[in-house]
Amino acid sequence: MDSLTQVVLGGAVGYAVLGNKVGRKAAVYGAILGTLPDLDVFMPYGGEVEAFTYHRGFSHSLLVHLLISPLIVWLITTYHHTTAVYKKHWFWLVFLCLSTHAVLDSFTVYGTQLLWPITEYPFAVSNLFIIDPMYTLPLLIAFIAVLLPNIKPSIASTINLFAIAISSLYVCWSLAAKVYIDEKVAIALNDRQIQANHYLSSPAPLSTLLWRILVMSDGEYYEGYVSVFDSASDVSLDVYHSSDYLLDNIQDDWSVQRLQWFTKGFYSVKQDKQNIVLSDLRMGAECSYVFNFIVGEQSNNGVISSDVKKFSVRPELSQIGSIWDRILDPSISLTPDKENGVCATNQN
Repeated sequence: MDSLTQVVLGGAVGYAVLGNKVGRKAAVYGAILGTLPDLDVFMPYGGEVEAFTYHRGFSHSLLVHLLISPLIVWLITTYHHTTAVYKKHWFWLVFLCLSTHAVLDSFTVYGTQLLWPITEYPFAVSNLFIIDPMYTLPLLIAFIAVLLPNIKPSIASTINLFAIAISSLYVCWSLAAKVYIDEKVAIALNDRQIQANHYLSSPAPLSTLLWRILVMSDGEYYEGYVSVFDSASDVSLDVYHSSDYLLDNIQDDWSVQRLQWFTKGFYSVKQDKQNIVLSDLRMGAECSYVFNFIVGEQSNNGVISSDVKKFSVRPELSQIGSIWDRILDPSISLTPDKENGVCATNQN
């Protein structure tokens, strides 16, 4: 999730655990700890693929959080020695602020290595978009209320607990909506006799009322959007082709294998001039995928390896308004504009 969400979630959790004993310090330390795991983005991993696939690794591991929490507690209580009597509470504050960060990240489509180093598997439930105001806003209001100097601790505590409850209920709603969407899509795929090798549903930007659908089949993939108000017959899917054979000569390259594993099979392969591009289909949409990697190049002797380079494609921001219209109207298309079958977008 975005940094603001992690800050206010940490602040809310911290205040709920220890606010009645140490006051606003609990919210402040909770906010700091809530964003601490994401500092791994500043680590020099040594390459584009490494930075992409190792993020949300060790720093997001629940096992690491469990082991490092006593050290952080010792640092805090050494600085605030008068609060050392609450060491047990400090431990739960630290551990819960770190672990809720990781668990919340696992609700997005990207994935989180919750059990590193036992497994590097990136757990991803994919029931929340990376930015969701409906989840964040209650926690933000509570965080501001807790820090107000004139508010009574009892009132601040009530507001904080209410915000946590509202945000948690929203997560429950998103899970129920995902199950509901998946059931409708399953009917639509069966009716159209589409064989799904891999299937993924994830919320459209800023809402859990509209969901993006991704279906991987042999040599092609389908993308579409389904609203909670749609019927199975309203499900529309656009088909695109993937030239997976372009990877045949470079299949043994570590970068290619790592990206295939990390994307869980949700990737496309296309040739752009001389470049062979592997795109992670899970984040973004057709013509504007967030993570694309040049993994090879076409030569006189076929496809050969090249220095891996990452690039993003600018999304069509004008489509954001259409997303809200599509929630209520299944006839509205979110298919990107193309020029002669090629995406009309610019690379960053």
